[in-house]
Amino acid sequence: SSVAVAVARAQVQQEPWLETTEGTGINISCSHPKIQADQFIIWYRQFPAQGPDLFVSAHKGFRELPDSAGHLWVSEDRKSSALYLARPRRGDAAVYYCTLGD
Repeated sequence: SSVAVAVARAQVQQEPWLETTEGTGINISCSHPKIQADQFIIWYRQFPAQGPDLFVSAHKGFRELPDSAGHLWVSEDRKSSALYLARPRRGDAAVYYCTLGD
């Protein structure tokens, strides 16, 4: 069975649509070339018919997701990031937003 993952476009660049099969890890990448030194990279997840929820945030480096669900990786120059979902399930199908915040 396939898990659909949609991503939206803001002041950052993301793929408009990603798909994986259940249990197959997926990388959702985000480009933010104009990031400021004090800004955090914040990822939100929005399920159908719900508002977005804060999913994970990081300033630099590597941040594990709860329950070994994956990780958030920030590039050395902080101009890109990638959200890795290690074993996505059908219930993880959602819109994943990448934003910048202070």
